[in-house]
Amino acid sequence: MNLPQPVAVGRPLDRSALPSPVLDAEPGLVELYWAAWELAYQHVVTREGAPRSPYMDEGFDPDTIWIWDTCFMAHFCKYAPDLFPGVESFDNFYRPMYDAEPTSLKIHHPDNPPLFAWSEEEYVRHTGDLDRVRWLLRDRAYLQQHFAFMEGTPAGSRFPHSNIATTVERVPRGYLWEGVTSGMDNTPRAPIQGEHGTSGGILWFDVAAQQALSARSIATLARLIGSDELAEEYDAHHARLVALVNDFWSAEHGSYFDRFAEEPYNFHRVRTPAVYWPLLAGACDATQADALAAALADPKCFGGPVPWPSVARDDPEFRPDGMYWRGGVWIPVAYASARALADSGHAELAHRASLDLIRHMADTWSSYSPPTIWEAYSPTRPAPSTAKDDRTPVRPDFCGWSALAPISMLIEHVLGFRVDALTRTVHYRPHLPGRTGIRNLRIADTRLTLIADDTTFTVDTDGPITLALPDRTIPLPPGHHTLERKGTFTSL
Repeated sequence: MNLPQPVAVGRPLDRSALPSPVLDAEPGLVELYWAAWELAYQHVVTREGAPRSPYMDEGFDPDTIWIWDTCFMAHFCKYAPDLFPGVESFDNFYRPMYDAEPTSLKIHHPDNPPLFAWSEEEYVRHTGDLDRVRWLLRDRAYLQQHFAFMEGTPAGSRFPHSNIATTVERVPRGYLWEGVTSGMDNTPRAPIQGEHGTSGGILWFDVAAQQALSARSIATLARLIGSDELAEEYDAHHARLVALVNDFWSAEHGSYFDRFAEEPYNFHRVRTPAVYWPLLAGACDATQADALAAALADPKCFGGPVPWPSVARDDPEFRPDGMYWRGGVWIPVAYASARALADSGHAELAHRASLDLIRHMADTWSSYSPPTIWEAYSPTRPAPSTAKDDRTPVRPDFCGWSALAPISMLIEHVLGFRVDALTRTVHYRPHLPGRTGIRNLRIADTRLTLIADDTTFTVDTDGPITLALPDRTIPLPPGHHTLERKGTFTSL
């Protein structure tokens, strides 16, 4: 068997190329941050016959790649694109699926959650690489083709690059799908339980929201390169999909629910963190956003000391040890949820929940053996989630997408940094007292160091940037700067 080989063998990770967090009050979180990078570096692999090599291996199966795993991994690779091939790994899907290129990799579930466009948009916000956007949209039209694939492929279709038949299918009232393809394997959302997960019987609102998110991202990317006609086309797709998504909203319960696929299309009332996909897709008004925020703040729903269980705690199917998607805490879903909440006016809630989640991961690292980063976490104790059998633990060394919390959620929601290389802006929302900050944060070709204490910010930048604070926006030329810290802390 031609197994992929880690690129990192014999070559230590160069930490000087990575952003370095400063969080004096929580050294365990900084330790976990570096452990995540080291584990992720072991998943930069090469493989003969792959359209793009090296690429990011998800940590599950060396012969197989998954769309949503790879898309989520790109959301931490963006912080070190010279070392971690995030969007480059997408070629192992784009080229076999849309250029008919041979591949030695098996694409598992080509109708996995369609997150390419969102991940590409986030990547360019860090790199400023508009040449890639032109290549994606004008030269290859990969993102448009994938959007059309999800809209128009009949269920049961098979392709040379995958021996797994598709399950997604657009029907008049929404989308048919199933648990494993959706990524939420044994979720209790669907009423039909099989050996491999859940299937049939319902219309899945999250794929509609993910398609809306894709449409919005394609429109945004198109505007960045002056393709206004394409942007307007995908604005129209987004508006249509937002209307569809909101057919799944229950004002009575303040939540999105799947609907049964046959008349009278009643709600199937199971609450999972999938409810945050419409919020991320820009489908929610302020009232809906507030209701979804309240669900995360509620310890009977998605809140509590370990936030984001994969089914609400008050659901009869909730399992205290996780049982995979019956309560297990999955980092990618938490990452998407935190971003959705922060972007809709609930940044402080996203901060608190992210901090609780990373502390839980650090507690598991220090108290559970072996000390590693897991595929999913128990929602009740410092331990990995159990697998579908509710006995054995999930997979270890899963960096893989579980690196998202100790890296990206730490930078974005705990420390409070967001990068926009296209405008050379760093958005900084200080949450914590004491000495905090980051060194060597990349904004396109510029590097920033910002250290805050209780009275001042010190900033070093090797290129011009704009520092956007909650109370003011400050243009900064290259050099060293000392700024007065105003206002109060938002979190202790």
